[in-house]
Amino acid sequence: MSVFGLLRRDPHERTGHELYAAAVAAARDPYLYAVVGVPDTLDGRFDLVGLHAFLVIRHLQRQRPPGPALAQAVFDAMFNDMDVNLREIGDGDLSVGKKVKVMWEAFHGRCVAYGQALDGGDDASLRAALARNVWRGAEACTGPAHLAAIVRAEDGHLAGQHLGSGRVAFLPAAFVQARP
Repeated sequence: MSVFGLLRRDPHERTGHELYAAAVAAARDPYLYAVVGVPDTLDGRFDLVGLHAFLVIRHLQRQRPPGPALAQAVFDAMFNDMDVNLREIGDGDLSVGKKVKVMWEAFHGRCVAYGQALDGGDDASLRAALARNVWRGAEACTGPAHLAAIVRAEDGHLAGQHLGSGRVAFLPAAFVQARP
């Protein structure tokens, strides 16, 4: 391999960053914090970014190539961003790697729980997973049910999109009404 081969960038990197940026923008919807009641904390924001990135990755993995490669690019963009953010808030080089690993493990666990609940049509499991992860198990009133309705609506909405173009359109969270 030549030196130029080492300098070549992943052809999906830009698209992965664009899709990740759209997930971050959707996760920053003020409605999710003010009305749904997601904690407006570092953990709450991480959970919503992860939730929206999960939805994008989930649908990319189900599409024909380059869907799976783009899913990896979104994942890479997310964890590069987490690394940068940890450094910006003052974490040192020695602790960033360990914290990113913990974040990756948390993200993976959430993806499994959310994916199984969505695939099985199990609203109770989805609400429980959201309560456990987003609200850290605290009594959260209607928040998990409302967020579960939003997640289901987004999942269905994303199913009809070809994400390989680098464009994704999330529904406005206020558009989705909570289900009892």
